[in-house]
Amino acid sequence: MSRARSAFVCQACGAVHPRWAGRCEACGAWNTIAEEPAAAGPGPATSPAKRGKGIELLPLQGAETPPPRLSTGIEELDRVLGGGLVPGSAILLGGDPGIGKSTLTLQAAAALAHAGERVVYLSGEESVEQIRLRARRLGLGEAPLALAAATRVEDVTATLDRPAGPALLVVDSIQTMWTDALEAAPGTVSQLRAAAQALVGLAKRRATAVLLIGHVTKEGAIAGPKVLEHMVDTVLYFEGERGEAFRILRAVKNRFGPANEIGVFEMAERGLLPVADASALFLAQREEGVAGSVVFAGMEGTRPLLVEIQALVGPATYGTARRAVVGWDPGRLAMVLAVLEARCGLVTGGRDVYLNVAGGLRIAEPAADLAVAAAIVSAMLGAPLPTSTVVFGEVGLAGEVRVVGHAGARLKEAAKLGFRRAILPEATTAEVPGMEFDGLRRLVELVERLERDRERNSV
Repeated sequence: MSRARSAFVCQACGAVHPRWAGRCEACGAWNTIAEEPAAAGPGPATSPAKRGKGIELLPLQGAETPPPRLSTGIEELDRVLGGGLVPGSAILLGGDPGIGKSTLTLQAAAALAHAGERVVYLSGEESVEQIRLRARRLGLGEAPLALAAATRVEDVTATLDRPAGPALLVVDSIQTMWTDALEAAPGTVSQLRAAAQALVGLAKRRATAVLLIGHVTKEGAIAGPKVLEHMVDTVLYFEGERGEAFRILRAVKNRFGPANEIGVFEMAERGLLPVADASALFLAQREEGVAGSVVFAGMEGTRPLLVEIQALVGPATYGTARRAVVGWDPGRLAMVLAVLEARCGLVTGGRDVYLNVAGGLRIAEPAADLAVAAAIVSAMLGAPLPTSTVVFGEVGLAGEVRVVGHAGARLKEAAKLGFRRAILPEATTAEVPGMEFDGLRRLVELVERLERDRERNSV
């Protein structure tokens, strides 16, 4: 009897190893390599039956009109998706446990069902009765949803792989799905890959939008192989702290719309409520006239967003200066501090620096450099920025202040919320009625102006 073949697969990244090892050489993770039955590969293509058949090559131009998008009835979710659900698309939604993934998908599924679309909600973690209880708690108990509790992919495809398929299929979660084609346990890399491939194929064949809910690792990435994110059309991450009321839905990949678009939600008793004016929400509890507080005019995808950046600078307690960052890149903070010391003469080596982006938002764009620098300088000098001022701009290693994109959209959002002054790169060409511009060529000019403001206020 021939011995069954097996492979050693990393459960974190999906890399295949010839033998077991304690550490994966591909991703560096420890104790993640497990033995799994190897999938039977194709045999030698010697007979005509085993050779591939020809495929039809089509021109780029086509007369077909793409089907209209399906609105989920939740404006913020439609914004992140690029205008709604695309028939035949596969969407992967990840987030921490308890963040609200199942709540949001149940609300969207119920809204589509109320609009007359056929929607199937498939759960591998909860029973049908548990889903009904959550729906009643959210006020969705009367929605004409089709529910099922199943984990075997073959059962799902046998039920739904028909010409009159549903408009939306929700799978909660992809980590619970498994297929008979593999002997590996559910949740392993090979089972995740095979189950996702079968469900994505179902979406393409029947023009059904498939929404897959995925678990995340302790590092915040979606559990399973990275190829899972490559297989789907859209990858969404649900961010936020369970103790906070705000939730942020971010698109990190979208084949049918802009990436890095965000939607803002507020967790309430009846589920997640979309927040249309996110800038006002993030600035609602801001105190004016406080040193170290700066309003940054940022961009999240195509959406301008105003958020407060807070800095606190004090003497190092234990001799070694500490750097603590929440909501921004620690590497960029180190760069800004180095520029302030080398180009502006502000010594921060013996001081603790704490930086916080209020509201739980994470900022990744370089346009926040100038706002962070302004917050740190304001905290060090004890000089608050003038009231109703927004700041944005990129800082270079030579101390220059560089122009950033979408300046007009940033300034219009600031003017809408009552801001009348902007500290920005001097070369910015945008014009907004009612806004005064304070253009900077170099970062040292900001330090000099704040020092003058401090001396003027102390007189």
